[in-house]
Amino acid sequence: MEDGPKLTIAVILSRFYADLILVERRSPETAETYRLSVGGFLHWCEKEHLKLYSVTVQNLFYFLVWRKTGGTTELTIAKDISALRSFGAYLVRTGIWGENRALELDRPKAARPLPRVLSIEQVDRLLSAVDTTTPLGLRDSALFELIYSCGLRISEAATMLVEHVHLKEHVLMVCGKGDKERIVPFGDAAAAKLSAYLTDARPQLVGRKIVGEVFVNYRGESLSRKGIWKRFQELEKISGVHAKVHTLRHSFATHLLAGGADLRSVQELLGHADLSTTQIYTHIDDEQLRKCHRDYFPGHKTSS
Repeated sequence: MEDGPKLTIAVILSRFYADLILVERRSPETAETYRLSVGGFLHWCEKEHLKLYSVTVQNLFYFLVWRKTGGTTELTIAKDISALRSFGAYLVRTGIWGENRALELDRPKAARPLPRVLSIEQVDRLLSAVDTTTPLGLRDSALFELIYSCGLRISEAATMLVEHVHLKEHVLMVCGKGDKERIVPFGDAAAAKLSAYLTDARPQLVGRKIVGEVFVNYRGESLSRKGIWKRFQELEKISGVHAKVHTLRHSFATHLLAGGADLRSVQELLGHADLSTTQIYTHIDDEQLRKCHRDYFPGHKTSS
């Protein structure tokens, strides 16, 4: 597909992934998303008998049209374009392209889907489904309570270090996207569950091992994102509450706003770089806004 020595799609993607991590300093999650998008593009090129060095802007456009007609959403198309732009930059750095042709592509203004949110009752039912009579149960109780009470991303929970937990002060030092750190407070319920896990359960699981991460698996090793996801799926079945781990983060933000928190504070707690990202949560409490309007706006209320 490339000039010079023949490279397989797997090799190209492997080198592109490494470039994303080492040169563009992308997160592993973003790099993997881009790798998958570009993989789809390279397989399309192979099907169309296109050499990578000869790909034109028109070819890129045709690929996106093909994706769109296959039912791909505009949000995913926008991600594909971002991936192709990074791939174009990589091809320029490696001398395969003279200029980044993907910069000619315009990202669609994709309407972001509204996040699904659990009610407080649903969150309580989900969290109370944890069996806290075992070390792993105490771990799960603390883990999902923190994800909800602090609005953590699953990656932030998985990589949290013991030294970043300040039980006495009721705060966490969270390392978010782009290695940006933020301080997040937690309440008495989370403190009690976290204390029980760190004091009673974690030492049993870790044994004599030295593990920096807060949450560990049954072998006493750091708990992976996949491990958190699988355990959450089990809680879904037990509780009957259908959601994703990230739904707890959405619920945290929405419940804060519903309780009267200002948007800027929620932005800081979530670690959002842009306030517009946080604003998506303001739609969810429309009923509260309607009630506020009914109660406090005099308008043309009729006397009873």
